[in-house]
Amino acid sequence: MGDVGYARGEVRRARYAVAAVFAVHGAVTGSFATRVPWIQDHASLGAGQLGFALAFTAFGASCAMPLAGRISHRFGSRTALRGLLTLWTLSLILPSLAPNLYTLCLAMFAYGATAGMADVAMNALGVEIERLLEKSIMSGLHGMWSAGALVGSAAGTLAAHLGSDARLHHALAAAALTLLGLLACNWVLDLQPAEDEEPPPRFALPPRSALLIGTVGFCAVFAEGASLDWSAVFLRDRLDGSAGLAAASTTGFMLTMAVARIAGDAVVNRFGAVRTVRAGGMLAVLGGLLIVLAGHPAVAMGGFALMGLGIAVVVPLCFAAAGHAGPNPSQAIAGVATITYTSGLIAPSLIGGVAQATSLVVSFCVVTVLACGLAVFAGVLRTAERGGRREIGPQATAVPDPRP
Repeated sequence: MGDVGYARGEVRRARYAVAAVFAVHGAVTGSFATRVPWIQDHASLGAGQLGFALAFTAFGASCAMPLAGRISHRFGSRTALRGLLTLWTLSLILPSLAPNLYTLCLAMFAYGATAGMADVAMNALGVEIERLLEKSIMSGLHGMWSAGALVGSAAGTLAAHLGSDARLHHALAAAALTLLGLLACNWVLDLQPAEDEEPPPRFALPPRSALLIGTVGFCAVFAEGASLDWSAVFLRDRLDGSAGLAAASTTGFMLTMAVARIAGDAVVNRFGAVRTVRAGGMLAVLGGLLIVLAGHPAVAMGGFALMGLGIAVVVPLCFAAAGHAGPNPSQAIAGVATITYTSGLIAPSLIGGVAQATSLVVSFCVVTVLACGLAVFAGVLRTAERGGRREIGPQATAVPDPRP
């Protein structure tokens, strides 16, 4: 993208606008997740068939995410994000309309494709704003995504409790979120490519830097997926916890992640990306050990809370590092996103397979070992350190200080 001068106030407004976009994106996910049982019943699917259909979400995202960079290059960042986010919010309607397995697979493919493209576009804008402000903001942006997901899931839980039809619920949610998304997009930066800038390829393998950064993201998202989907089961089956305690464990994990992400930028700005991820990795390992060794539900709940705290900022920092790592941020971000989406897809099923063959304790031993990878491989995020941002410091004159 070509360098354009932006007033500092304009960049700050763009930061809040992108934060609202992240919240809208998360709210769609939360709205969908709470109505999966309704969708399963409506399409008359067994557990295996449902799992097969849900896999098309990651498949669609992986296929479509490389296109996001080319769309942004063609239309500019604001128009591209406005269109992609609208497609994503409207795609919420599709799964609840599916009457059988085949149509649900198609719906989930479209749902995942639009989710992935909007994800890449908004993260690329977040990285650019972070570059202009010369301080970490990606953790807070992802914290807004988590907050949006919590709001969406709360509304979905209420709708399910009232016995509402998911088709009506999702139609109303899609309309409201589309409107909010369009309003927020009015204030994001409208980045345009330089005249001599070549458009990114439609499809390309992720650069080597994205593969290395994606390895760190893989470890974090694996732990996140395993904890979200299996923490309640662990408390119920392993520790004889009540249904209320089991549900509270999952909710606590989500809240810990949301709060840690919102507060994480201050930590990153103070200590840097590498040290923050290494410390987070050690917290996640400690949490994993508490889970594995727990003899009481309260100990396991503390372990899941520490796990959430430790991994919370890793994925935002992976996207930031990818965006700073090379000349084509969208391509690198798409590569990291593909790896993390894949991790989120395979984690729940792999944990279940290991648990069936051995036990849930062994499954979370695997999670704990992967959490060690955060501390071991944190160095690949060095491009997101302050030093990496200082390398682009001369370009920061694009944000003139309005003060005399």
